[in-house]
Amino acid sequence: MAELVRVRTHHPEAIAEAAVRRARRPLLNDRGRLMIVAADHPARGALGVGDRKLAMANRADLLERLCLALSRPGVDGVLATADILDDLLLLGALDHKVVMGSMNRGGLQGASFELDDRFTGHRPEDLQRLGFDAGKLLLRIDYDDPGSLTTLESTARAIDEMAARRLPVFVEPFISRRTPEGKVRNDLSADAVTKSIAIASGLGGSSAYTWLKVPVTENPDDMARVMETSTLPAVLLGGDVADDQEKAYEKWRGALQLPTVRGLVVGRSLLYPADGDVAAAVDTAVGLL
Repeated sequence: MAELVRVRTHHPEAIAEAAVRRARRPLLNDRGRLMIVAADHPARGALGVGDRKLAMANRADLLERLCLALSRPGVDGVLATADILDDLLLLGALDHKVVMGSMNRGGLQGASFELDDRFTGHRPEDLQRLGFDAGKLLLRIDYDDPGSLTTLESTARAIDEMAARRLPVFVEPFISRRTPEGKVRNDLSADAVTKSIAIASGLGGSSAYTWLKVPVTENPDDMARVMETSTLPAVLLGGDVADDQEKAYEKWRGALQLPTVRGLVVGRSLLYPADGDVAAAVDTAVGLL
């Protein structure tokens, strides 16, 4: 950590230089599968894992877990915000890895404006300039919150800009609602996930470079019907499932057999497993592919 701070202080150009030197690879491996570790949660103020409210707040610990996960066989790359990717570039951890930049982190967890999810992270031009391989954006739609319309329109324009650069963009759509206490909850029913996929698939002037990042439905048996909604390639997201890891593995295993599902993008449940064994959690997830 001291060395990272020293470089950032005295030689900030080292980040761009490391990006230029980074050895790249195709998005997909020979099997056409993806295993991506996600760590873009902190920039939205979402630092909790299970009952540990600030689990992701220790940057040295997070970087150590990320480097371990990225070193495991079968892990293709990482999804993160600029600060974390810059650290990983300086650590030399991103060679021959898929690097996915997180684009909209403005919908801070618990904020009144949470669903007006502004694009405060990577811009398409940033991803192109740094030689990164893809972008990811979050699209939560609450029919009762006007902020969702702003996010919806911004998402469409981001998809256009990514397609113009021939850069893949992974869209993570949800139908969301606020509880009486004001907390945003994502609806994982089959009907809601189906509707979110239909909406996301139609955004922008071209879907040529659009991927979907989708949850497994409440009833995993509904996934086959839900994934018939679009021909866009999709990856499964993980969510905070550390308290029931085995159940999560079973859900992912079944959904990964569907023709449009090409892999996993999972963060907290692999980086912060209940038993603390990051390597074992990552290896198990890779084995599902």
